[in-house]
Amino acid sequence: QVQVVESGGSSVQAGGSLRLSCVVSGGNFRATGWFRQAPGKEREFVAVHWKFSSGPRYADSVKGRFTVSRDNAKHTVFLQMNSLNPEDTAVYYCAAGNPMLSTVERDNAYNYWGQGTQVTVSS
Repeated sequence: QVQVVESGGSSVQAGGSLRLSCVVSGGNFRATGWFRQAPGKEREFVAVHWKFSSGPRYADSVKGRFTVSRDNAKHTVFLQMNSLNPEDTAVYYCAAGNPMLSTVERDNAYNYWGQGTQVTVSS
């Protein structure tokens, strides 16, 4: 049984940092993606880590501030978030699946999702 579990969400002030963790167990997937959903908005792509191929991909809104990495021994993908601003406030979700390069930013390309972790950035 596949399980996806995120952790690390918290409340921080603008300019601060957080590191989210995502543990994927019970399956072997090509990609682990991070998405977020702010109140009243649709869920949006944040970043993706490819397990077997080239580098990660980021949404334009987080490039240069967020970094995705993986610890293979711990089956964990991290999302390091720096220079946070109030617009980053959202529930952050981790997802696992085997999307194509052309679909990696689509949430319907992922099969398994975590429960989400809240990130709140105050000004």
